Amino acid sequence: MGPLKLDPKTVLDEAARYSQKLTHGSQVLRQLDDVHYGATDKEAVYREDKLVLYRFKGEQAPRNKTPILIVYALVNRPFMTDLQADRSLVRNLLAQGEDVYLIDWGYPDAADRYLSLDDYINGYIRRCVDVVAGRHGLKAINILGICQGGAFSICFASIYPEKVKNLITMVTPVDFHTPDNMLSHWTQAMDIDLFVDTLGNVPGDLMNWCYLTLKPFRLNHQKYVGLVDILDDKAELENFLRMEKWIFDSPNQAGQAFREFIKDFYQGNKLIEGGLSIGDKAVNPKRITMPVLNIYAEQDHLVPPTASIPLKNIVGTKDYTVLAFKGGHIGIYVSGRAQREVAPTIHQWLSARA
Repeated sequence: MGPLKLDPKTVLDEAARYSQKLTHGSQVLRQLDDVHYGATDKEAVYREDKLVLYRFKGEQAPRNKTPILIVYALVNRPFMTDLQADRSLVRNLLAQGEDVYLIDWGYPDAADRYLSLDDYINGYIRRCVDVVAGRHGLKAINILGICQGGAFSICFASIYPEKVKNLITMVTPVDFHTPDNMLSHWTQAMDIDLFVDTLGNVPGDLMNWCYLTLKPFRLNHQKYVGLVDILDDKAELENFLRMEKWIFDSPNQAGQAFREFIKDFYQGNKLIEGGLSIGDKAVNPKRITMPVLNIYAEQDHLVPPTASIPLKNIVGTKDYTVLAFKGGHIGIYVSGRAQREVAPTIHQWLSARA
């Protein structure tokens, strides 16, 4: 391989274009207002501690009589499902005629340090399900569990199968010991008791740093270098900043619940190995006999497909459907493909089981 050849004129032209981008970009930045996520109108229908249960308002009345409750992870804010008007799983579900509710876990503080998985699953989720079901005069509703919220939903559906009509999981880890699960490798030798006893609640910034280091060059450098290319495009810049705001708006994790999740799921892999209990209630996924739709992302670096696919082997349902989405852990909500495919697939699947 020969020496790198640089044409002076090409270098100067590129430098001029770069300088021009920065100049225009500085003007665009001065014109920007604060960006926000959570684009769809909603109303709070239930509150408990930090938790708020929302019902979203569509442009038309829901056609599906059984509502969907979205159970998101504790790690990030749940409004990745409603990032902006043209990138919104929630809005797309409403347009399909679904009635959509969502649990917003809020921001845990020192008072929540000892909240356990029992509190979250047998407490908060159960009461939210009862509220939604009661509002519609139903005994069972549809649940859409996302990421860690999907694992919670699997536990809930196995403990309270009579309360779940259809179970949908998205980018949900089930087998936590697959070779390609980097997060799992990090936790295997972790002294989680020392970690939580020292920190109390787990800082959201620390969790974010862990996720960023999974793809350090791309997530810490490359995307900011590429930012120069869109600095002079107000709409694209707003999209970028909205995503950044969501990424770094990370709640702290209740210490006890974090301890239990790492021990029982990441280290013990108890959804696969068995022996999992939430509070005094045993989790037996074979009790999940309602229809199940499992959606995973083929390029997911946080929950690899090999971690999600084994759900089929542990549930008791005879009505099991799987959807492989061509995208990543975030793209499954915000990409153009996601807008076209995910909500219609969920709606069609639910309609066939109405």
